[in-house]
Amino acid sequence: MYRNKSIAVIIPAYNEEKTVAEVVNAIPDFVDKIMVVDDCSTDKTALKATEAGAEVITHHINQGVGAAFHSGMEYVLERGFDIMVNIDADGQFFPSDIPSLIDPIIDEKADFVTASRFIDSSYTPDMPWISHWGNRQMSRLISTLAGKRFYDVSCGFRAYSRETLMKLNLLGRFTYTQETFLELVFKDTRIKEVPVHVKYFKDRKSRVSGSIPHYMYRTLKIIFRTYRDYMPIRFFWGIGFLLLICSLFFGSILLIHYISTGKFSGQIWSGFVGGFFFVNAMAFFILGLLADMFDRIRRNQEKIILQLKKMESSVSKKEIPKELNK
Repeated sequence: MYRNKSIAVIIPAYNEEKTVAEVVNAIPDFVDKIMVVDDCSTDKTALKATEAGAEVITHHINQGVGAAFHSGMEYVLERGFDIMVNIDADGQFFPSDIPSLIDPIIDEKADFVTASRFIDSSYTPDMPWISHWGNRQMSRLISTLAGKRFYDVSCGFRAYSRETLMKLNLLGRFTYTQETFLELVFKDTRIKEVPVHVKYFKDRKSRVSGSIPHYMYRTLKIIFRTYRDYMPIRFFWGIGFLLLICSLFFGSILLIHYISTGKFSGQIWSGFVGGFFFVNAMAFFILGLLADMFDRIRRNQEKIILQLKKMESSVSKKEIPKELNK
């Protein structure tokens, strides 16, 4: 127990046999459970984690870090822990920083705390400019969509209160980091970023991204779907207004031509193009209204799911002393 709270640390891992034991051994002694989620590694990741004293959940097919996070989250909720910390298995982060992440939650100053590499420039690691630029641009995108300023939305070192975990209904399997930010912001969760030092390995290839274009494509797809589902009016009407502007532009070409010449011939094409954009704009406005109705249904469903999770939680909390492993 740490300050009368039960703590579980979840470590998603894929082919991290060289570092996973080092990360497990560095977890502070006050942590009650260390769980490594082995996402179908082809090396000795599971064995090394077990030898270091962690419990291991193994995926029989590689599903992605988002799926590994989901497995860990389900484990924590089922066993009634108060706080969950997730940390990468590559040794990039220092487990000694765990108290910095969980203290704001225990002190009830935050519900979700994430380590940040960029909120304080003195903590920013020496990394390739393209990686640094990509992380900053992703943070700007999430900040714009969320309406709040964030500095590092891709960091894999985070802490969650039990209530926050119960609010999460993540669908992305490839990754979870950006989706988590958007979903929790839209659910009025108190979020805090804590600056931490990290180790950067110049020769290490990311197990998640593979390549930057591939990572951006799959991540943006998750962000796209999350924003669409939680902000349907803003999403569909935003597209509708863009189409309406295009419609007015081409329509004005025809109108100006008619005022100047007194006839439509010569520029009638612009009328057809403007009409095409106008019809599609109206379609997106209607889609927005329909999606908003479905959003109300989804919100009610999530409230029901949250209540069911709380009912299950009251049972899990009674069983937690059997699950602790220091």
